[in-house]
Amino acid sequence: MSLMVRPYSPNDADDWDDFCNDSLQTTLLHTRRFLSYHGDQFADRSLIIEKDGQCVGLFPAALSPSDSTLIVSHPGITYGGVIHQGGLRGNRMIEALGAIRQHYASLGLIKLLYKAVPAFYHQAPTQDDLYALFRLGALRIRCDLSSTIDLQHRLSVSERRRRSLKKALKAGVSVIEGRQFLPALWSILSENLERKHSQSPVHKLEEIQLLADRFPENIRCVCGVVNDKLEAGILLFITNTAYHAQYTASSETGYNVSALDAIFEDCIQAAQQNGKRWFDFGISTEESGSVLNDGLYRFKSEYGAGGTVHEFHELDLCQ
Repeated sequence: MSLMVRPYSPNDADDWDDFCNDSLQTTLLHTRRFLSYHGDQFADRSLIIEKDGQCVGLFPAALSPSDSTLIVSHPGITYGGVIHQGGLRGNRMIEALGAIRQHYASLGLIKLLYKAVPAFYHQAPTQDDLYALFRLGALRIRCDLSSTIDLQHRLSVSERRRRSLKKALKAGVSVIEGRQFLPALWSILSENLERKHSQSPVHKLEEIQLLADRFPENIRCVCGVVNDKLEAGILLFITNTAYHAQYTASSETGYNVSALDAIFEDCIQAAQQNGKRWFDFGISTEESGSVLNDGLYRFKSEYGAGGTVHEFHELDLCQ
């Protein structure tokens, strides 16, 4: 029997998250526990992919807030994609994406923006969706460059980073962890973004605290203390395969003593000890990937990281 798709319903939430637990490329971002924190901010149009009445895949998606003819997988998270447990490979993935396209076209939508899950989050190679998109005529319209350490084959750490780590340790930077430090970290982060870019963090403090409460094992706040004062920190998103630095911030005092070097090295070692394969610093691109912040990219690379990509594809639904 061919694959079928049906709209997600709030009644499916528990089954959705149970399916996520055993999928090959899911992170906390795909779960309903995470997506639901957005409330009614997005018009959800997620789909459940079924074969013979059994769920074989999930597709988190919502309408674009700025274009009612565009469906995005998913506007509230960094990446979305088709989630499965191994049953949507090769021609099955082509069939699944074809059914997804047909469903959204029947609703009068024009285009689909597909935000693929980066490969370092995959528990096994699962890029059949990229091939299926090619076969269906999708175009890659954006590509962001991230910096990621392969913890089994870490590249050489630069001499500058080695010196900075020694400087931090000599200055007495102590590394601490706890959700209770989120307000102090958010204060530093907000001040930096306002001063340098006239911006605010994507997540408000209350939102991050809510998510940290929902995912105590996956969202961790790791900070550096200098002379009994918190001066720098990293907010980690932890998945089955990786530690990802979601937010990074340091005060001037923290920069002066290279506090982030002590924090990063502590987190990298923790990721390795906890059996993860990757440590990801996040992207260094701006303006939808068209500009590379080379200084930031080189800084991250000095920790022994290589380049990985986040791919965005646009699929015409009217073909």
